[in-house]
Amino acid sequence: MDDEPLIRKSNQRYQSDVIVDMIKHYDFPYIALNPGASYRGLHDSMVNYGENDPPMLLCNHEKIAIQIAHGYAKACGKPMGAAVHNVVGLLHSPLALYYAYIDRCPVFLIGATGPMDEKLRRPFIDWIHTAFAQGSAVRDYTKWDYQPGSVHGVVDSFSRAYSIMMTEPQGPVYMVYDAGLQEAVLEEDIPLPPEGSVRVPPRLAADPKLIEQAADQLVSSDYPVLLTEYAARMPIGYEPTVALAETVGAAVFDINKRLGFPNRHPQNVSMHADAFTEADLVMALDVIDWTRGSHKPNWQTREVESLCKPGCKWIDVGFADIEISKWATDYNKHHNWDMRILADTTNAIPALTEAVAGRVSGDAQLAKRIEDRKQAIGEKHAAQWAKWQDQVKEQWDRRPMHESRMAYEVWEAIKDEDWVLTAGTLKTWANKIWNFDQPYRHPGRELGTATQFGMSLGVALAHKGSNKLVVDLQPDGDLMFDLGAMWVAVKYEIPILVVMYNNRAYYNDWAHQIHVAESRGTDPARAYIGMDLEGPEPDFAHIARGMDWWAEGPIEDPKDVVPAVKRAIEQVKAGKCALVDVIVDRREGTA
Repeated sequence: MDDEPLIRKSNQRYQSDVIVDMIKHYDFPYIALNPGASYRGLHDSMVNYGENDPPMLLCNHEKIAIQIAHGYAKACGKPMGAAVHNVVGLLHSPLALYYAYIDRCPVFLIGATGPMDEKLRRPFIDWIHTAFAQGSAVRDYTKWDYQPGSVHGVVDSFSRAYSIMMTEPQGPVYMVYDAGLQEAVLEEDIPLPPEGSVRVPPRLAADPKLIEQAADQLVSSDYPVLLTEYAARMPIGYEPTVALAETVGAAVFDINKRLGFPNRHPQNVSMHADAFTEADLVMALDVIDWTRGSHKPNWQTREVESLCKPGCKWIDVGFADIEISKWATDYNKHHNWDMRILADTTNAIPALTEAVAGRVSGDAQLAKRIEDRKQAIGEKHAAQWAKWQDQVKEQWDRRPMHESRMAYEVWEAIKDEDWVLTAGTLKTWANKIWNFDQPYRHPGRELGTATQFGMSLGVALAHKGSNKLVVDLQPDGDLMFDLGAMWVAVKYEIPILVVMYNNRAYYNDWAHQIHVAESRGTDPARAYIGMDLEGPEPDFAHIARGMDWWAEGPIEDPKDVVPAVKRAIEQVKAGKCALVDVIVDRREGTA
């Protein structure tokens, strides 16, 4: 703007300027950070040499900075940067990095260390803030980490890190910059990568022979099921999965790590108890959690029962064991697949669709069999959908309100808006009531506690300026970890509607304690100890108003939800952050 003061530039360049050159070269939209002296040289370069472009987002915790980048990438498919302060800032980061890693989200994390040259270290503080192999603290759940030995290694390592981060399966990387390197004067020009250079290799293509073999199995199957987890990644994969399902006449079970299939599509059998009972072929599309839906766990005994038809064949299409963790077991139980196709589903799914379509064309008998199967699956879908709506009615008068009633009331308030749901789904009730008809409606279900609010801010940031209504169905226990992050949303004018899913407890574990008590014969009435958020009950509306949010609540009468949410929507449309605190029954329902 014309009235902004001119930025005072240094009359010489510093080595941290080269890092800023690379940040700009790779077009990062934001850098979320919690400040620290270890990267004071880089900070000054970003603010003055780089003119705060891309803009910094000051966060009150390193975990929030990384989660904002995680949610942003999940929502739009583009990475943003985050920065943390040497050893101590990095040690605040592991939970957020771990979830970004297992959720396969690109986050470019920048860190720093006190000067490796002992001559440059200030007494005490630079010594406790300097570590050898600092990246080892997060190496087990980042795709790559590196600390360049001089400014001559900055460009090469930055480019390599970006390529590693964005190559599927994607994930976070960590780059460490010596404080002494950052603050040193730049004595020579450091060439940047040419503008036309390839930044990320092309997506992994499938073996054409295997595609043909898989197509043969699909068309010869009596009841194929497509199991999808990461095949859809914004902005790709949603429509191609629909095309494959419709072409082959397959049922689809969406694990919802990403929104992979429209929930009201007649071939959607997600969350159906009998989704796999008739299947003679399951094709897993970029799937890690292959037991989801196809196996039934006993939460008391931990035993697992297969729900699949005996002799069912399994085909794996995805990245197989590429980038498998050597530390955590997020890769799930090994499966004895009948066939495996190593490929990015972005390439493999259209190839499979084309191969199947070629077999159906001109084969009237096969075409009729596919149409008959689609009709049967559609009837199953309709029956299950009707059952869910009946369950809403069964729980209608419960006080406090059941999750299904809350999902229904919020849907009534937002259904005419162009909405986006950030993470939580009210224990899948949003999936059973709302209409997820566009790929951007939902970047995927929530992860662990203390992850949802930060990621939701990233989703809202990705949609800022789009006129989409970003809705966070926010658990109370999760927000209690990150109340300070509400300030970030207001400071950077990130419009978001938070509707509290407030059962005044960490009830997920409470339910586990009830199961244990029942199995041991102890008193389940004592399961609340160490679980409830009462005495006092947090007043989230009061807290939100203290952060300059518009807020209402707590709301206990279901009929008050729609008017309150509609009032909140008007505030969000005006550019504000709004919160509606809704009290929900903590007891498990009959659904």
